Amino acid sequence: MSIGSTHNPLRVAIIGSGPAGFYTLSHLLKAKDLAIRVDMFERLPTPFGLVRAGVAPDHQKDKSVTLAFDKHAEASCFRFFGNVEYGTDLTLAELTRAYHQIVFTTGAPHDRRLGVPGEDAHGSYSATEFVAWYNGHPDYAQATFDLNSERAVVVGMGNVALDVARMLTTPIEQLRRTDMADHALEALAESKVREVVMLGRRGALQAAFTPAELKELTELAGVGLRVNPQEVTLNGEEARALPFADKPALKNLALLEAIAADDAPPSARSIELRFRVSPVVINTDAQGVCGIELAHNQLQVDADGWVSVQSTDVREPLTTGLVFKSVGYRGKPVDGLPFDEKTGTVANLDGRVIDASGEHHTGLYVSGWVKRGAQGVIGTNKTDAKATVACMLEDLTAGRMLSAAEGAAVNIDNELRDKQLHVVDFPAWRWLDQLEIERGQAQSRPRVKFTEVAAMLAALQARSG
Repeated sequence: MSIGSTHNPLRVAIIGSGPAGFYTLSHLLKAKDLAIRVDMFERLPTPFGLVRAGVAPDHQKDKSVTLAFDKHAEASCFRFFGNVEYGTDLTLAELTRAYHQIVFTTGAPHDRRLGVPGEDAHGSYSATEFVAWYNGHPDYAQATFDLNSERAVVVGMGNVALDVARMLTTPIEQLRRTDMADHALEALAESKVREVVMLGRRGALQAAFTPAELKELTELAGVGLRVNPQEVTLNGEEARALPFADKPALKNLALLEAIAADDAPPSARSIELRFRVSPVVINTDAQGVCGIELAHNQLQVDADGWVSVQSTDVREPLTTGLVFKSVGYRGKPVDGLPFDEKTGTVANLDGRVIDASGEHHTGLYVSGWVKRGAQGVIGTNKTDAKATVACMLEDLTAGRMLSAAEGAAVNIDNELRDKQLHVVDFPAWRWLDQLEIERGQAQSRPRVKFTEVAAMLAALQARSG
């Protein structure tokens, strides 16, 4: 009886329930003439990964992608196992006995480090953790951030860096209309931050944020946006990169030039974008961060348009008591899989997990940031997942799969409950989702989130009586 037939469906486990996981599910459901059963495992009771815990609270439209994910979850061949952590509650050995193919979509949960003295001092924080905190991620609900500095410095020029700058300067009255976590609203209401300085090690043409995110900063009521004209003027060397620039980069440059030319009067709050500067030391005193020392950089462009950075001897001190590091995400090792420390990804070839010799670990795959690194936006994961699923279907045709025991996947929910786990299925999540929405309606907000796993499980327990 061939695998993928009605009487012997292809059994797939997906580890992680963010965009990469749901896009993998979507492409599997599109496969023609294939009978399939897909089980998705998520360590939190809530699905959707960074769509829930990474997208800024004032970007509700970006979160609407979950409507499509909800639709995929309605498939009769799909099951969701929330509050089940891979590597702790469920091992690779258990999965390989139950499934023909396993896809890891565990993302890139950590920040890259700056590698400069003082970056671990009080007042120097990870942007990733700050974003998770204000979005109500349970891992960071109890975190604290000292916002008593009038000036904050954000190191980085990506969309996350812009989100941090915007959250620090947006009037609290506007934030109260979002689904920002209540603990963050309370802290930001007391924040003394009035100025945010963003630092980019390369030039304006190489900024990683999107034009839409930059334009949004220009529309913030009561927040002045500043750019030094000299830092967005391309010198002869930098201009060599122009022929290689894509449309978003050119739009960014045009917007930055317009901002630099604007003589708007000073505002009560401000965001300044700096380019061609890098932190070399975060200065500290007995209380923590007290300043940051910047090196001015020169850029060099090679014949292929690649821009490299050279630090000069020019130094610039900047007073601040608050630093957020936002220079990229990094994946963490996945239990039982080969990990590439240099790239921060699981070693793979086109989504197939490989060993040191390049051989495919039969039945094991990756998709999303754990596969390619922290690059792209939510929609990038759709194309990425399509490529991984193509490999999976190719291997199915060739018979390269795990030798799963018949019926093992059917009974895995019983095995998890035998471990006395409180497994949250998709209907239970939908009930929690509706409860959050109802709590938000009472305050004219999109939702009021649960920010602690214990509170989620207690609500579910009370519901079931």
